[in-house]
Amino acid sequence: MPLIIIIVSLIALKYFEIGPFAGISWWWIAGLMAVAFIWFEFLEPMLGLDKRRAHEELEKTRQERVKKTFDKHKRPGR
Repeated sequence: MPLIIIIVSLIALKYFEIGPFAGISWWWIAGLMAVAFIWFEFLEPMLGLDKRRAHEELEKTRQERVKKTFDKHKRPGR
């Protein structure tokens, strides 16, 4: 995600010709886009990072649901 933010920022800075970014070639930005594409389409799934992140989110919601259920069924005084 930080890579996407950097790319969008560079595009805006280059387009509006702000500071030293006005002189950057569009090829550098296109190169970063290619790196982001390769990362998100090939490397992340190959390393299992996309499924790991999804599994962690599901596990977190499951734990919250279990905690909420047990807190609801606790008897007062125990």
